Amino acid sequence: MFLPRWSEEILAEVARTQQDKLNWPKELVESFREAIDEHFPEALVKAYERLIPLCENDPKDRHVLATAIHCQAQTIVTFNLRDFRQAALESWHISAVHPGEYLCTLYDHDSGYVVAKLEEISERRKTSLGHTLAALKRSIPTFAALVMEELGVGEEP
Repeated sequence: MFLPRWSEEILAEVARTQQDKLNWPKELVESFREAIDEHFPEALVKAYERLIPLCENDPKDRHVLATAIHCQAQTIVTFNLRDFRQAALESWHISAVHPGEYLCTLYDHDSGYVVAKLEEISERRKTSLGHTLAALKRSIPTFAALVMEELGVGEEP
């Protein structure tokens, strides 16, 4: 449904967030990165650095916009929308959207496929779809609520 793109710098930021802000154990952070590398080897973007000086968004996130420009991405999916003002993106024909909003768009496009993936995640985690959606509700409440309502799935303790 989409082709993810990221740079080593973006993945390093993700790892720092997972470990320092989300308190993930080091082994889980490493496992996440291994899974990313294994399942999305084509997603790694290189040689974007020359574009950083052309970016006008928040300086600490210019590398993200430069990565998107280099690979001709249309959308930056981020919880950190404040560092990606539309004025800094529009000349590049790129938008920034919250992950919940992006998932709602994917769900509107092909709800069956999205639900099948959520069920796969639930099975891998040996839990119910309701439990998985309840967990997602903490970070992406709009998406989780949409799916729960449409499927008639309630939250489980």
